[in-house]
Amino acid sequence: MDDKLNRSVVVIVAHPDDEILWAGGTILNNPQWDYFIISLCRKNDEDRSSKFYKVLKILNAQGILGNLDDGPEQKPLDAIEVEQYLLDLWPQKHFDLIITHSPQGEYTKHLRHEEVSKAVIMLWNEGKINADALWVFAYEDGEKKYFPRAIKSASYFETLRDDIWIKKYKIITETYGFEENSWEAKTTPKMEAFWVFKDPNSAVAFLNK
Repeated sequence: MDDKLNRSVVVIVAHPDDEILWAGGTILNNPQWDYFIISLCRKNDEDRSSKFYKVLKILNAQGILGNLDDGPEQKPLDAIEVEQYLLDLWPQKHFDLIITHSPQGEYTKHLRHEEVSKAVIMLWNEGKINADALWVFAYEDGEKKYFPRAIKSASYFETLRDDIWIKKYKIITETYGFEENSWEAKTTPKMEAFWVFKDPNSAVAFLNK
């Protein structure tokens, strides 16, 4: 993993806990980076939002929550609405790196993950959010055949050290409070992977393929 000091990183996710599930090991492995974490949903969920801000303190990160619709029926949202919502939460600065969801999501299936990813890619392509590179989570679950797994053929793949994974797992179970038999706890990946893009055109091609 790139060990560049003082790297500014914005992590953009749909829900509080996504930042830990899909990139927590990477964040914990690189404490020297300057993190800003945006979660588009659950601002008005007092339990989850309070836990999110506790996690920010653990990670020594800044961040913000939005309240984008997250109903259980997963009704599709207008793409322009999601993009504008993200822009309203975006700190007006340039980042070295954006980390976010994959356009295919991380498992079968959460529409908000996919919508957030598409919004990030399109805004980056249009120059409305500024960063030198984009990493998207690289996981799959065999269409619900197993818990999400990091994709070994992705641009970047890493098996987390035991101590890093334990810290990640404790944030999911102790800080976010998911029971050990919950989907989140059972999922918590011991490997993390990302598709890496250094320019918006390649990210748009990945989105459209």
